[in-house]
Amino acid sequence: MTRHLDREIERLKEGVLGLSALVEESVYRAIRAVEECDPALAQLVIDEDTTIDQREVLVEEECLKILALYQPVAIDLRFLVAILKLNSDLERIGDLAGNIASRAKGLAALPRPTEPIDFGPMFAAAKGMLRGALASLVELDTKRALEVIRSDEALDDLNRANYRAIKQLIKDNPNDLDPLLHYLSVSRNLERIGDHCTNIAEDVVYMMEGKIVRHRVDEAW
Repeated sequence: MTRHLDREIERLKEGVLGLSALVEESVYRAIRAVEECDPALAQLVIDEDTTIDQREVLVEEECLKILALYQPVAIDLRFLVAILKLNSDLERIGDLAGNIASRAKGLAALPRPTEPIDFGPMFAAAKGMLRGALASLVELDTKRALEVIRSDEALDDLNRANYRAIKQLIKDNPNDLDPLLHYLSVSRNLERIGDHCTNIAEDVVYMMEGKIVRHRVDEAW
């Protein structure tokens, strides 16, 4: 029975890693669509969200099947609980990439604002968090996961700075309201991607060490 359980868990890991790769590509494409004002690339991200949703359901069903058939305990049970949680976060990141892509399409259909927002630092921070969260999952690396959790505040700071800048630009250039609102949404969605990356990193820590670091992360450092 243990051998069968091990095989099922390995198959589950492959499914989660496949979903992770799809989500990562979706986020990167959405960011490129904003940077390049590329509506075709944005539409590709939106269209692929259905595939991400389907893969998320398959991973969840596989988890539930393993729980029902094998009634795992200890580290195997912890692993399955963590996978169920981070699976949902991966699907939500896919949704947020779709939201960013929708905003990219909106921006492409409008004149560029008088003073565009430089999203370079925020794009880099969000991609770094996503890359770190997925690497911590692939490598089961608690140290990398904690680095992701620590970096969330920096992304929040960038979002707040964007909010202040966009608020001022709307006052100074009211004719640019529509594109600036798209920028504001892009910033918010990037910040929320960071939140879900943090959740994934917390689940990796739980998976490896059995520690729930949510709400008390400083103790884990």
